[in-house]
Amino acid sequence: MFKRILIANRGEIACRIIRTARRLGIESVAVYSESDHDALHVEMADAAILIGPPPAAQSYLVIEKIVQACKSTGAEAVHPGYGFLSEQQAFAEALRQAGIVFIGPNPRALAVMGDKIESKKAAAAAKVSTVPGHLGEIADADHALRVAEKIGYPVMIKASAGGGGKGMRIASSPEEIAAGFARATSEAKSSFGDERVFIEKFIVDPRHIEIQVLGDKHGNIIHLGERECSIQRRNQKVVEESPSPLLDPATRQRMGTQAVSLAKAVGYDSAGTVEFVVGQDKSFYFLEMNTRLQVEHPVTELVTGIDLVEQMIRVAAGEKLAIRQNAVKLSGWSIETRVYAEDPARNFLPSVGRLVRYGPPQQGTNGGVTVRVDSGVQEGDEISIYYDPLVAKLITHGANRDEAIAAQVDALDAFTIDGIRHNIPFLSTLMQHRRWQAGQLATSFLQEEFPGGFHSGKPPDEIARVLAGVAAAVDHVLGERKRRISGQEFARTVSRERKRVVRLDDRELQLEIAAAQAISSKEHKSKRDETGAAEMRAATLHVRFLEKGSSKRHVLASTWRAGDRLWSGTYDGKPIHVQVTSALNSFDLLHRGFATRAYVYTEREAAAARLMPVKESIDSGKALRCPMPGLIVSIAVAEGQEVKIGETLAVVEAMKMENVLRADRDAVIKKIHAKKGDSLPVDAIILEFA
Repeated sequence: MFKRILIANRGEIACRIIRTARRLGIESVAVYSESDHDALHVEMADAAILIGPPPAAQSYLVIEKIVQACKSTGAEAVHPGYGFLSEQQAFAEALRQAGIVFIGPNPRALAVMGDKIESKKAAAAAKVSTVPGHLGEIADADHALRVAEKIGYPVMIKASAGGGGKGMRIASSPEEIAAGFARATSEAKSSFGDERVFIEKFIVDPRHIEIQVLGDKHGNIIHLGERECSIQRRNQKVVEESPSPLLDPATRQRMGTQAVSLAKAVGYDSAGTVEFVVGQDKSFYFLEMNTRLQVEHPVTELVTGIDLVEQMIRVAAGEKLAIRQNAVKLSGWSIETRVYAEDPARNFLPSVGRLVRYGPPQQGTNGGVTVRVDSGVQEGDEISIYYDPLVAKLITHGANRDEAIAAQVDALDAFTIDGIRHNIPFLSTLMQHRRWQAGQLATSFLQEEFPGGFHSGKPPDEIARVLAGVAAAVDHVLGERKRRISGQEFARTVSRERKRVVRLDDRELQLEIAAAQAISSKEHKSKRDETGAAEMRAATLHVRFLEKGSSKRHVLASTWRAGDRLWSGTYDGKPIHVQVTSALNSFDLLHRGFATRAYVYTEREAAAARLMPVKESIDSGKALRCPMPGLIVSIAVAEGQEVKIGETLAVVEAMKMENVLRADRDAVIKKIHAKKGDSLPVDAIILEFA
């Protein structure tokens, strides 16, 4: 077994690999760019080497720097993680020539299966069902147009190298071919250093299901079941699960057999994934093979009990697989959601900034349900424009799909992130979506169910009452706290009113509160349990909503204190979590995907508040603003030019994705404020309209 390995990656996957290496007694070496000098993976590793400036092309993608880092630290092997150099044959060859082991497949398998064009040819030769398409390199936009006309629309333009949704565009008409070809080749070059693309038929209403394979260097290959990855946005996976709600045992067996046959045909000898596009009728076609560890590998680990990183390290060291196919059993159900730094209200555009607060939910197994968080950040870290916007992966496992979904919703409620925009409200809403819960999935799911992007909306009555009750409980704790401020002089005894009016945005709920357990300074003193750990006594509040025919008293109990970002407690005995952020005379609350601002008034205060004028938002002007911090790739217009609705105005790159900014109305360009190569902050003016 290796004594020291280098991880040629960053973020959560580098931290993930380090944890397994540490468990196996293997020392780890991290590499980092100048912007990652304080990153968590650098802190966790036994040693760390600076390899260059923030852009990946000058650091994480420079093979010579990685090899030199291995030599200078005595690393015997390299785990590439995913992305960056993980599927580059040249990297594996460079390591081999330097006498360093590549923890991944052999160079031949990388060459054949890591290249999307060559893998299609190999699959066809192995008689694996493949999607109709052109298996050669596309020379230019005109060539792309001819191929698309021959195959028939819609078509998918895809980068030959890499994956992760980079360098992929769907074209449904000749007019979309040129723009799609330009964006796909540009993203492919910037992400993978290889601008080659190919074209294949796009299967309408498909599902994306993949098979995890695992091989060793002695000819043994097995599969570990499937992962459903149909919930995607811009060809980027958002939610994954194992097993798939579509497959039956017979279909699973056929797909697994084909995946293993294909892997054997190229002598595959590590962890890899064979991806299929699957029809709703369970017909399936080979899509591509990812010759690396997948982002979504944890769901397979939780349903099989197999540590894939450990297996990759063991087979790279020459060990035989200790697992046989008939021993692989899928137990329970696992779901992974990707927590991204992005703004759902701005069509999920990337968000950058400092993690002012970062608090993942409690991990572990409780009552048969497991919660796991794979993350590469910690509180105080900065999310930059240079890398993927993934903050963390939340993985849950239960006895069945319903349990895994319920655990996701609860854990998402307990996930605290401040300082950047994030997609947790969207993920929570998705987990509660009826179509998702029914397992009626397709890669077009998000486009169909959220065509105008994601907006939180108004909470339903049941959740509104929970939020109002929590707001009243928070206000009560703060009020009692003010009563205990020392040095106060009282002219008379003050008794607080029991009736409250809680305004949730444009809705008012009237309620009556009663403290079942007075919150006094004595009760706030910590008491010691047998182990000596401090324990705070929960404050209990009774809440009755003043509605016709309603006499029920709801019981809220929590140890929440002023300054806590998370209200954790029980509502009528059921555990709940609500995000609480103090605002001007109010609280911003987040629960079950619903974000709302709550004002807690006495009846007299509420009457006065109703008389206050409502502030109207004003149009910020006739300008195109940068929707996220990013790099200007191109400006497609000139001053004085007339543009029509839908025309391209500019292209902005952020976090390795190119975003096309289009005119939302007919206009004339008055002035251009930015140029190609400029790095702009969010909301910076790119150009003005007349």
